Amino acid sequence: MIWEQGAIDVIPAKANRKLPAEFDAEIYRERNKIERFFGRLKEFKGIAMRAEKNDTNFASMIYACAAIINLRLIPKGPSPYLF
Repeated sequence: MIWEQGAIDVIPAKANRKLPAEFDAEIYRERNKIERFFGRLKEFKGIAMRAEKNDTNFASMIYACAAIINLRLIPKGPSPYLF
């Protein structure tokens, strides 16, 4: 029924499956990035525990934590863009 609605396999089958189903590796890579990002978001207690009661405040907390995560990914050291 799910495939009839247009769904596709994104997660690869187990290695020992006799008839492995085909999956889209490109979509799987993108899905993996999102899963890892949510894992990083859960490092922040306010996000994991959903401390904010208001949806707007919770969304702003997610944006702030996402900015912190992205800043962590910037390499340390002298910037090649400074003259």
